[in-house]
Amino acid sequence: MLARICSGALLGINAYPVDVEVDIAQGLPQFATVGLPEGAVKESKDRVKSAIKNSGYEFPPRRITINLAPADIKKDGAAFDLPMAVGLLKAGGLIKGDRAGKYAMLGELSLDGRIKPVRGVLPISVAARHWDIEGLILPQENAAEGAIAAGPPVFAAGDLGEVVDFLNGSSDLEPLRVDPQDLFVHAATDANDFSEVAGQELAKRALEVAAAGAHNLLLVGPPGSGKTMLARRLPTILPAMNFEEALETSKIHSVVGLLRQEQALLTTRPFRHPHHTISDAGLIGGGTHPKPGEVSLAHNGLLFLDELPEFKKNVLEMLRQPLEDGSVTISRAASSLTYPADFMLVAAMNPCPCGFLGDPQHPCGCTPAMIQRYRSRLSGPLLDRIDLHIEAPRVAHKDLTATTPAESYAVIRQRVETARCIQMERLAPFGLHTNSQMQARHLKRFCRIDAKGDALMEQVVDRLGLSARSYARILKVARTIADLTEDKEISTGHLAEAIQYRGLDRKLG
Repeated sequence: MLARICSGALLGINAYPVDVEVDIAQGLPQFATVGLPEGAVKESKDRVKSAIKNSGYEFPPRRITINLAPADIKKDGAAFDLPMAVGLLKAGGLIKGDRAGKYAMLGELSLDGRIKPVRGVLPISVAARHWDIEGLILPQENAAEGAIAAGPPVFAAGDLGEVVDFLNGSSDLEPLRVDPQDLFVHAATDANDFSEVAGQELAKRALEVAAAGAHNLLLVGPPGSGKTMLARRLPTILPAMNFEEALETSKIHSVVGLLRQEQALLTTRPFRHPHHTISDAGLIGGGTHPKPGEVSLAHNGLLFLDELPEFKKNVLEMLRQPLEDGSVTISRAASSLTYPADFMLVAAMNPCPCGFLGDPQHPCGCTPAMIQRYRSRLSGPLLDRIDLHIEAPRVAHKDLTATTPAESYAVIRQRVETARCIQMERLAPFGLHTNSQMQARHLKRFCRIDAKGDALMEQVVDRLGLSARSYARILKVARTIADLTEDKEISTGHLAEAIQYRGLDRKLG
């Protein structure tokens, strides 16, 4: 007998339907799986056989062939266990009627028939909106993740017996409903607050400008000056994610398996903080079966690279494409996958190998050659792609003991959200959201400067030898500064402030 059960598989962060076709024929007992199955899929036969027997059903001692269509795409993971088992029971006559063919199902089976969670449920649920099915049958731990997509009804099942009874009509499963707005309302508020940061007024102002325009930022300062503390507080002043941003970011985390059971949707912007020993595949993504890296996990959020010069140079150079394009393309012999990677880069570094260059309290023992060698680990093209280079000096004692309360993150975020609204209104016709996304044609239209400002920029470009990309970055930052004060035109003051945020250009120029 022949049975067909619908399931789904991942291709990058998108999904496609997979028909699990089960054929039971006369002949010597054999269990063959075709359709380019990988290791975990090939091992399914042992899990499925034990799950069926231990759930109280008879396993057919015949020639069994299971085809995973389309057969020209490699299939990986244990999510096909449940549809395989249901297909075998359907082909063997233990599941009656046509109901089994109307549902898509995913789930890994334990040997006793329990259905265990799998990764990638969210993108499959989003894609299932366009499939000809009546619902999705998912593991209980993944049900909320599947329901958040607002696609076909989601039914949570705990074991194989529940699924068989539901498909036979002898019992019922209630569809699970999740309201995304409830998740946003109950989202945890970050405990980190800018009011806890002593001093560093220039750095805090720079972080506000960076947040307002989604600009990349580099903090340079001695150890203990608060660089990491500032970076950890940057997400609190970023605008809240909307549902579409949250859904796209959650899809990436679902593919990697980072969504917790109680977290059906990421409602706060991600903050990724990889160690400097990370590999290129870990940062950018890759592997035999390409998986998203840290730059994609930071999509719509923030990627913080502490001790930037300590990262391998070839790893840092791979940041160029995502910083420019907002996406990462990973090519292999069999396929080429593109993952979104639209993130804010915030990096921190010491001014020299010992960390005390320019510190009045600690003399620096580094020679000019050592300093140059240390800074040369960061290439010019990479620094060009970082909009703001900010010095974070040692905090003075009077600032550490000051009793005047600093601004909280809520006050700063209100100004940031106002500036973002101005940018959205201006750039929406071009499909853009923030000033950092503007291209040359947008700069000519929205970043006009008067003769006085042009003379200032000419002087700066000639003196520091800035590249065309650095020139464009200054204009973008100046446009953001003007938006924070709700000014329609860029003034010389806005340009001057933007220029002072190019600290490394001044040092190296």
